[in-house]
Amino acid sequence: MCGICGVIHRNKDHPVECADVQKMCHAMEHRGPDDEGQFVHENIGIGMRRLSIIDLSTGHQPIFNQDRSMAIVFNGEIYNHIDIRKELTARGYLFSTKTDTEAILHAYEEWGTDCVNRLNGMFAFAIWDGRNKRLFLARDRLGIKPLYYYCDELQFVFASELKSIVQLDSVPREIEPKALDIFLTFEYIPSPYSIFANIFKLPPGHWMLYQDGRIQTQQYWNVEYHCTMAGEAALNARLEELLEDAVKIRLMSDVPLGAFLSGGLDSSSIVAMMSRNSADPVKSFSIGFDEATYNELPYARAVADKFRTEHFEEIIKPDVTRLTEKILWMLDEPFGDFSVFPTYLVSEMARKNVKVVLSGDGGDELLAGYDTYLAQRLAKKYNMLPRFLRKAAIEPIVDALPPTKKKKGFINRSKRFIEGTRLPGNLQHVRWMIFLQQTEKELLYSPEFARSLHGYNSFGFIEEYFAQVTSPDPLDQQEYVDIKSYLVDDILVKVDRMSMANSLEARVPFLDHRFVEFAATIPGHLRLRGKRTKHILKNSLRAVLPLTVIERGKEGFSIPIKNWLKNELKPMMLESLSEKNVVEKGYFDPQFVNRLVNEHLKSKENHSHRLWALMVFHLWYDLYMKDTRNFQG
Repeated sequence: MCGICGVIHRNKDHPVECADVQKMCHAMEHRGPDDEGQFVHENIGIGMRRLSIIDLSTGHQPIFNQDRSMAIVFNGEIYNHIDIRKELTARGYLFSTKTDTEAILHAYEEWGTDCVNRLNGMFAFAIWDGRNKRLFLARDRLGIKPLYYYCDELQFVFASELKSIVQLDSVPREIEPKALDIFLTFEYIPSPYSIFANIFKLPPGHWMLYQDGRIQTQQYWNVEYHCTMAGEAALNARLEELLEDAVKIRLMSDVPLGAFLSGGLDSSSIVAMMSRNSADPVKSFSIGFDEATYNELPYARAVADKFRTEHFEEIIKPDVTRLTEKILWMLDEPFGDFSVFPTYLVSEMARKNVKVVLSGDGGDELLAGYDTYLAQRLAKKYNMLPRFLRKAAIEPIVDALPPTKKKKGFINRSKRFIEGTRLPGNLQHVRWMIFLQQTEKELLYSPEFARSLHGYNSFGFIEEYFAQVTSPDPLDQQEYVDIKSYLVDDILVKVDRMSMANSLEARVPFLDHRFVEFAATIPGHLRLRGKRTKHILKNSLRAVLPLTVIERGKEGFSIPIKNWLKNELKPMMLESLSEKNVVEKGYFDPQFVNRLVNEHLKSKENHSHRLWALMVFHLWYDLYMKDTRNFQG
């Protein structure tokens, strides 16, 4: 696992400075504390920071082909690299290392851009092709590994992290208003946007060529939904077989590895498959909270006991203020998902014992695990009630109820449900993933910020993804949208940045592309049966996992931030959202921000999502919009 970066000057007489590539590498030292390498030649420079996992002694990057006409820097793991190596060796290629990195380079020599279709893994890589004077970039099918790029008439710049790109004085830092609007709406920034204008993310399942100042981008993979005719028993068996193999090949490592264990169905499934295929006890890592409704440690312990793991757990009482600035720096962009905190802390705990972990991320999007899918079904029934009953009785009563301190609970769920039903129906389940509505934006946004959006539709990217799905099944449509948006730009961003902030590699077996393609053939009623989410996964592993894990509801990996904003985080909130600070930044109306703060502190409303997003933006602004070159979080 690594951080990669590079610069190409369009003018061949304008040499790249080695010091610039070194600065870009230095900003990502956390991604690769074990090694650093650069290749600079005339107007091209590439670099990397390495976290050594495979071939510890000879895996130094960049790696060159035999005649040194090509060089590669690579972030990720290719789980089938041994098979690729055998095929290429038979075709006459010589290998000087045992790394998966060299296998990618020779695969490109043999198959060109089609090499990506032969890779099973998580990856973002760059190959300087000196023969054709072009740069080839690629990102894995699901977007597990990040890749940003910037291009103007003078240069092309790429890196694993945004902070690396903005180390260059020649790259401007201008906030993209559309990205900020989407962030405040959804708490993340979707591909291809970044928070900075003219810096973009290469979308998942895409490759890019840069040659003679021109960019060519092409999608090489997409998830396609089509229903299989196989019976339920056969599908159960195939699911377990594919999941076990996806886990097995991800145990490839020359360093110690373990597993995140939340006590939920997905992480428990991964631990079960690891136990089958590991000679030694699995190392499992869990964190909990003092507040009972947020604490899932009893479920994690049940799984740890079942599979006799070497189990590590902590009740976290973090110094939230201290952590916030460090986490924001590691995230690169404004990011509002509260679960960055527990993800960072469990990664920090795991890194003391292992260098690689397996995670259960992806199961919810593939096998219908989210409550939002249930909410969409319930909304259809709710809308069948007489309008006067909904508008004159139910909604006013629910609106008047004060939020509770519980993580979810009936009252909090009811308030959130009613909030979602007021959004456009064509957004389907996404209505319950939106945290700032248009009426609130009209009150929150300053006139200058509102004008800069030119009436931009922050739901547009969601509507485009819905339009791309060919399946008539609403559940297929909803999962496709989540895979293309929430999964890649929220869940996977969180896992990548927080694990790599601790120099820890996280692998995600559910996102093996073979498993993803299989899941897209499972009939919707086997993924979501009535109110039973992940029906097929629960049936497949019913004899394997503790019954308490199989039958429990979806809780999510979250923290009691709505309560922390009234206590531990209150001073930070009051400072970052002070009238002076809000006016100075110029994006929001200070009176409306103050109203949100007061209503939350008085427990009239739960504004935790809105307030945290506003805090994150202001804190991020102070980190990234000032002179932070060479800053280390």
